[in-house]
Parts: sequence; C-alpha cells; structure tokens
Amino acid sequence: MLDILKILWNMLPSTLMIVAPILIAATGGMICERAGVVNIALEGLMSIGAMAAATTHVLLETSIGFSIPLAFFIAAVMGGLFALIHAFASITLRADQVISGTGINLLANGITVFFCQLLFRMDRTQNYHMGTKSGFGGAYPTAWLALIILVAAWFTLYRRPWGLRLRAAGEHPQALASAGVNVIKIRYIAVVISGVLAGIAGACIVLTQDIQFTVSTINGKGFIALAAVSFGRWLPLGILGSSFLFGASSALAVNIINIDALKSLPSEIFSMLPYVITLVTLVIFSGKDYAPRASGQPYDKGKS
Repeated sequence: MLDILKILWNMLPSTLMIVAPILIAATGGMICERAGVVNIALEGLMSIGAMAAATTHVLLETSIGFSIPLAFFIAAVMGGLFALIHAFASITLRADQVISGTGINLLANGITVFFCQLLFRMDRTQNYHMGTKSGFGGAYPTAWLALIILVAAWFTLYRRPWGLRLRAAGEHPQALASAGVNVIKIRYIAVVISGVLAGIAGACIVLTQDIQFTVSTINGKGFIALAAVSFGRWLPLGILGSSFLFGASSALAVNIINIDALKSLPSEIFSMLPYVITLVTLVIFSGKDYAPRASGQPYDKGKS
C-alpha cells in the first residue's frame, strides 16, 4: 500500500501537467456557457492554439530567448480570433450553436494541417526542444497558470458586477436587456474569452506533453473539457474537481507500468478511462437541470 501511495505521489506532477489544459479550457467553456453560448468548438480552438504555439516556438526557439511566452501569447490570440467566427455565427446570425461549434472543429482540423504543409512540407510541425519544465514544488508552471485562471474566473463571476451581468446573460437575457445592458456584447466577450483560454490550453499541451504538433495532439481533450463543465455543474470548484478526475485517469494510463498491481492489465483500459468517464458523467447529468437556463438559446431582442 505504501509503495502504491508513493507511486501516486510521484505521479502528481505529471497528473497536474495533464489536468492544467483541461482545467483552462473548461474554465473558458464555463464562462461561455454562463453567458448563454454553448462552445462545442473547444476541441478545434485548442488545436488552433496548439498549432500556433508549436509553430512559433519551433521557428523562434534558437533566435530569441522568449519564444515560449510568445508562443502562449500567439496561441491565445489565434484562439480568440477563431472564436469570433463562432460568436458571429451563433450570436449575430443566431445559428445553431452546436452546428457552429462543430464547423469550427472541422475547420481547425483542416486548417492546421494545411498550414503545417505550407510551412514544414508535412502534416505536422518540426520537432523542437520541450517547452516548459517542472518548476516550483515539482509542478509544471502550467498547473499554477491554470489555478490562477480559475481563481480569476471565480472572482470575476462572483465578486464583480460584470460577472453578475455575464451570469444574467445566460439565465435571463431579456431581463438583463431591460436593465439597459448589452447582452450581445457580453456574449461576444464571453465567447472570445473562451477562445483565448482554449488557445492557451492547446499551447499547454503542445509545450509540455509533446515535442511537435500533430493532428492527434489534442486527441479529444477539448470534449473532455466540455464534459468537465457539465460534470462540474458550471461552477469553478466543480470544474476543478472534474478536471482533476479526468486528468488523473489520463495520467494513470501513462504511469500504469510503475504500479505492479496493475501491470498485468492492458494499458488500453486506462487509456479509455477519461473517455469512458466522460460518457458516464454525460449520461448521469443529462437529465439534471444545472445548466444556465438560456444556455444554447440565441438571444432575440424582440422576445419578451
């Protein structure tokens, strides 16, 4: 038992490394849905951010000393810009938000490969040196970044007037509009914030877990983040717990070879765990009314 506890403790840094991007993307998804817009596009936005970060880092790592911070910044900007497409379609054009988000995912899947072919003559970026390494307390800096983002989101949502307006946009947009608040502007900002955070999350993955960007870099983590929002009941503390659950199950798949009691089991079982847990939680909470009331509903100025 002591040996297993020691192994689990040693797994903690890698677990937090895997949890960080899921938590960051889930925080963005929570903010977006709190404002009334469902962002199925988290997967594609993370892919865009990962490709942008990897490309920036691989092209500049030998010429400047701050390629990693710049890579994160470019990833955030690209995630925000692509999120504007989703915002325009779902808010201005009042298109179906699920279809719009799915379109972004398909677009990201093609455009990332296209630019890799354009820049590197292959469907992936060139290899680069591992971006971020473990830091204070043995945890990766991205883990601390995720925690800071989550605390900032909590403070904004529950301690600032703008956060109250954002939550009202996802609950009673008509009532908010009657108070003179621009619901469309708030929803646009929320969608862009979710895109920025998804881009940062993609950068976290590609700069801590890989040495190049490929089409399988994100590998469903955007959908896991989306499930974490639902499982966490659209609450900051809830998504912290659900993100840790999904991240820990992913880390277990990587570290199973170090646990004698589990060595005999196929590693594929543990590789499936995050996705199995995602499906189970979606089934469990599918009938629960925890979501913001106006989430997924286009805002209509003329509707009372």
